[in-house]
Amino acid sequence: MRKNLFLPSVIFAATSAVIVLVSFRRATPAADAPLCHVPAADPTLTADAKEPAKGCVFKTVYEGEGLDPSFVLATPDNVLRSEQRGLDWLVKAQAGNGGFGCGSHARQDIMDPHAVSADPATTAMVGMALMRMGNTPDQGPHAAALKKATDYLLAQVEAAPKGATNITQLTGTQIQSKLGANIDVALATQFLSNLVARIGEKHGSYLRAKRALNTCVGMIQRSQNADGSVQGDGWAGVLQSSFAASALESAKNVGAEVDDESLDLARDYQKANFDANTGSVATERAAGITLYAVSSSTRNSAAQAREANERVEQAKREGRVAKDAKVDSRTLEEAGYSPAQAEKMSTAYEVYNAAKTQSQADNVISGFGNNGGEEFLSFLQTGESLVIAKDNSWKNWYGQTTKRLVDIQNNDGSWNGHHCITSPVFCTATSLLILSVNNDIEHLLAQGAVKYRN
Repeated sequence: MRKNLFLPSVIFAATSAVIVLVSFRRATPAADAPLCHVPAADPTLTADAKEPAKGCVFKTVYEGEGLDPSFVLATPDNVLRSEQRGLDWLVKAQAGNGGFGCGSHARQDIMDPHAVSADPATTAMVGMALMRMGNTPDQGPHAAALKKATDYLLAQVEAAPKGATNITQLTGTQIQSKLGANIDVALATQFLSNLVARIGEKHGSYLRAKRALNTCVGMIQRSQNADGSVQGDGWAGVLQSSFAASALESAKNVGAEVDDESLDLARDYQKANFDANTGSVATERAAGITLYAVSSSTRNSAAQAREANERVEQAKREGRVAKDAKVDSRTLEEAGYSPAQAEKMSTAYEVYNAAKTQSQADNVISGFGNNGGEEFLSFLQTGESLVIAKDNSWKNWYGQTTKRLVDIQNNDGSWNGHHCITSPVFCTATSLLILSVNNDIEHLLAQGAVKYRN
């Protein structure tokens, strides 16, 4: 498949001399969609990587300058095989109503995906995995499955009572019990943000999806506590609040009606769980598990950390700050921020850099001691954070984490948790999102791209 993508891109470049964008591997591009081969991984990082392709420049809609193609890694062959096995298993788990289910907290032992009820949170995770692996509701090998999942989620949102804080009447699911009672709407918001970004404004379902997205945003904001967390904590409530915060960020990125104060409050809550000066972590709402808290802090400080760094670099180029200036509140003021905003951005920068280190430490990665759905979610948050922050260390994270996941994949192609969230459907969807994160580089970078203030 990579050869098939590579050859057309070379011919296209040679005939038109147009620099093109990379989108999603395996997706069938629209007629007017430019295509660019994803360069292979650095051969020092993976055994079966190949040399990078030459001449490709990656851009986002927010960035005027191209992205070094070495930032993007091709998927190693062993990971491709693992992805395909997982995907083959996952699509067979879909229920007749289009949804996917994780099962109840009371029956964590049920591993048959067809012996549980569909729920929005699990369906949203599967839908995002299908999109990240190259499908839309109209195109791709699993377009039909994604369309059914999309219809299920839209119907759930549209049927929710006015003034509700969640999109389902289900209670006691594994995900709700462990993450929080309102996790379904947080994950549905993430899904819908991804959906509207991919289908575009001319799509027949765009307005329906955008209305549903705004409905979900309103629910998240209504359920927000005064400290920025989300009501209805589960066992590891910090993860529910983290996904709600990143959902607001994603929704704002695609033009949804997000209140800036609500987003700032949600981010501040996550940053407050980690003290960059001492390295101490607040784990009271993270089930006492450092991994859950630091991955959440990393995820929700990534975009601001990147903005702080890029604003300082821009100020250096313009001669407004010293060439050797550090990213701190004083430098950020010199770069054009108000004192209050400079302090906020400096804190985000410090939290991100300290938390990302802790979140990848061996003793922290162990989480609860073995992998449950919460561990998989934490790995996903860390990886996406590194990409959003335009942090080259994501490549080392990718090599280590994909090896970990490939090694623990079940013989039937699924993954399952060994505590708390044991659902093979939920864990398989989350694992596929991690393995295929390199398919989503441009989309994730756009979330963290700096919109420079005048």
